Amino acid sequence: MALTGIQILKMLPKKNCGECSIPTCLAFAMKVAAGQTEIEECPYVSDEAKATIGEASAPPIRTIKIGSGEAEFVSGGETCLFRHEKRFENQTGIAILMSADEDAASIDGKIERFNAMVYERVGVYMRANLVALKDTGDAGAFTALTEKVIEKLPKAAVILMSENVDTLKAAAQACGDRTPILYGATTENSAAFADLAKELNAPLGAKGKNLDDLVEVSGKLLEAGVKDMVIDTGARTMRGALEDNIVARRSAVKEKYKPLGFPTITFPCEMTDDLMMEAMIASILMAKYAGIVVLSDIQGDVLFPLLLEQLNIFTDPQRPMVVQEDIYPITGPDENSPVLITCNFSLTYFIVSGEIEGSKVPSWLLIKDTEGLSVLTAWAAGKFGADLIAQFVNKSGIGDKVKHHELIIPGYLATIKGELEEELPDWTITIGPREAGHLPAFLKDWKPAA
Repeated sequence: MALTGIQILKMLPKKNCGECSIPTCLAFAMKVAAGQTEIEECPYVSDEAKATIGEASAPPIRTIKIGSGEAEFVSGGETCLFRHEKRFENQTGIAILMSADEDAASIDGKIERFNAMVYERVGVYMRANLVALKDTGDAGAFTALTEKVIEKLPKAAVILMSENVDTLKAAAQACGDRTPILYGATTENSAAFADLAKELNAPLGAKGKNLDDLVEVSGKLLEAGVKDMVIDTGARTMRGALEDNIVARRSAVKEKYKPLGFPTITFPCEMTDDLMMEAMIASILMAKYAGIVVLSDIQGDVLFPLLLEQLNIFTDPQRPMVVQEDIYPITGPDENSPVLITCNFSLTYFIVSGEIEGSKVPSWLLIKDTEGLSVLTAWAAGKFGADLIAQFVNKSGIGDKVKHHELIIPGYLATIKGELEEELPDWTITIGPREAGHLPAFLKDWKPAA
């Protein structure tokens, strides 16, 4: 039976040290009880408590961590089948495949695209985050490729793919502290792979011919003491991979079936020769439980839609989507540019900033924290009133960035213009349009008040 957060707290040392990356033992206990982290993250808990708590409260999909620093990748930790039940915890990893027998120009091109394709949305940087390196029989070439990737891709977690443990060991040592996934454990070599995983303290990639064979492989690895792994059912069709992903997640979450309680790794790159079709398959598998998708290559029209899907799926449906309270410069504003203000509901931000960009008028956009509420809702809730807006404007420092002191407020806030003028006596308050779609025409005609 699952333990409550309070029951778990009683078994913790109560140091509130924060070494588990959670500030207090109570918060940590609550996360353990919810299956959002594992008891092993506490460095001071007793072995007896680990055994008791770990069995009762571990997430049904084990959390796997590889790499380090900027190259760290986390998968698993999932506790539900459907996002609306709670939330999905860790984003699907997007990996690019490189083979040891690829020509140098092809490898260099993939490295360049991996580093270059980074997209920023309101302070969130989105990119591919893994590289899958495939052994083709030449151990020296495989190690050389690994060394090159470690040097050239400092933000990439690594998956090493080989069925030869000696080849994997040499390449893994070239990874340094960026612990890789060692992929290629089968029924035939599971014992050797288990020994290597324990020696290097690295997670394994278990590979089955089908779902039943995978259960046999992962079962052998569990018996050998391997705790961390990703699983590959062997399916190389979209339908097969989708069905296997669903079966694996349901078995783990509903039945607590441990041989399938791990993140899945899928290979759209081996299901088609068309890169766009790979992206379509990856998008389907991303929506249905894939822990990692491996693509043959990336380009903008392939990667960007997957990143947006990732951004939408892996958000908490119980919390409003918000952007950070701040000053956002749009298209390079200067001291003579207009200053606008709106709420931090993300949809409002994207619509307003998009219209400002479309107007090609350099502007300062102030985003006020309204706890994710839209303009009128925030005003009605007392979170976007004249006094709060004035406090934010004064502390934001926008007055030092512009010569004029004119603030453009949303048209729906016209009723607070007088109050805002009293709160900000040094500012001129201008009522903007009610609809964001009217902003381009408004900004093109705007001139600072005399």
